[in-house]
Amino acid sequence: MPFMPPTDSMFLLAESREHPMHVGGLQLFQPPEGAGPEFVRDLVEGFRSVDHISPTFRKRPAEPVGLVGQTWWAQDDVIDLEYHVRHSAVPPPGRIRELLQLTSRWHGSLLDRHRPLWETHVVEGLQDGRFAVYSKVHHSMVDGVSALRLMQRSLSEDPERRDCVPPWALPSRQRPTTEVSRRLPDPLGVLRGGLAVAEDVAGLLPASMRIVNQIVREGDVTLPRAPKTILNGPVGGARRFAAQSWEIERIKRVAKSSATTLNDVVLAMVAGALREYLLEQNALPDDPMTAMVPVSLALRAESAGSTEEATGNSVGVIVVNLATDVENGATRLEEIAYSSKRAKKILGGLSPTQILAFSALQMAPLALTPVPGFVRYTHPPFNVVISNVPGPTSPMYYNGAKLDGMYPVSIVLDGQAINVTLCSRDRYLDFGIIGCRRSVPHLQRLLTHLETSLAELETAWG
Repeated sequence: MPFMPPTDSMFLLAESREHPMHVGGLQLFQPPEGAGPEFVRDLVEGFRSVDHISPTFRKRPAEPVGLVGQTWWAQDDVIDLEYHVRHSAVPPPGRIRELLQLTSRWHGSLLDRHRPLWETHVVEGLQDGRFAVYSKVHHSMVDGVSALRLMQRSLSEDPERRDCVPPWALPSRQRPTTEVSRRLPDPLGVLRGGLAVAEDVAGLLPASMRIVNQIVREGDVTLPRAPKTILNGPVGGARRFAAQSWEIERIKRVAKSSATTLNDVVLAMVAGALREYLLEQNALPDDPMTAMVPVSLALRAESAGSTEEATGNSVGVIVVNLATDVENGATRLEEIAYSSKRAKKILGGLSPTQILAFSALQMAPLALTPVPGFVRYTHPPFNVVISNVPGPTSPMYYNGAKLDGMYPVSIVLDGQAINVTLCSRDRYLDFGIIGCRRSVPHLQRLLTHLETSLAELETAWG
């Protein structure tokens, strides 16, 4: 039985009925032209009849799951694919609304720790002829970005291809290794790696002093302390999920006209939507709300020309002022862009190790949320998490069925009752909003407000 790394173990230790720790995704597909009613049934049979199951999808917590299973993995030789792959249908009238209700219910239920920690639901019965695939996998096995990459690897850009396999049938990706490197580690490489880590650690104190001096000197960096809102209380176990797509070109036009970035415009869309939503609830705070925004260190390394393979957890974070106290959308976008630029400037001179340490410090208050009373009587470090995950840039297909939507479904926590994650897909940005059903009433109203917010920015910036 392999030992479970602490980064895996913490998601199992933190899980409870109120806090499911799995990530998921909802994909919509358009069947190929001429496909009959048996297409989805054959798809399900193909999902269940794969011969090779990837080791990742064979892992489960060792028994007893409440003790050893927190720190050790076991591998199942036989996988009950009829359990893991489920065939469902939306109830009449088969609208997207009914599909999102099913997704909300599935995402709020815990995975069985006596089995490998994943499920896939193939859903038909939509009135527009499309079908859906909802999948969830425990965060101890993969993170959200890795899960999306697995899904993308199962797709093809060729609409005529008919040999695609589901993510659990994909072989594990491994670095090419030479026979020598398999037998014996490179001692010089180990020494260089150890010296690099030591150098990073030694640089933490000077880097911290530089950050503090910059914050004090400039005085306009958003700190991890946000106003309390209805979105920042304790959460229950039930979830509500909302999803919608927007054309990337609309957002790019606003970014170009306003001399900001696509991510800045996305943050402004969400900020405007949150402002209107909380005004409807008579719950908008006087002080501006803030967002925690993950920054991919893998993409940062690629832009710097690094050839090293990045891990799935190479993520730093910044805290951005959402300017929800500002009524004018154009002014709000300017403040968001300024805040984002300032936050990224702090990370500019840090190594990846130092960025991770700085990010962990900003998120440290989240570790105290299980303490009774902590969430109720303290200010949150930020009000909402907003993530933008790169997706496929071309149309994608699964055995001829065209991918028509790819909506991430993330995690909510005590003090963070809502999560907004979006994924780029061909010419679209697919937004997935997950929230606590009790703490965030009428969450689907945020979709209307997102469109209103984008339209306001389009009017302001022509």
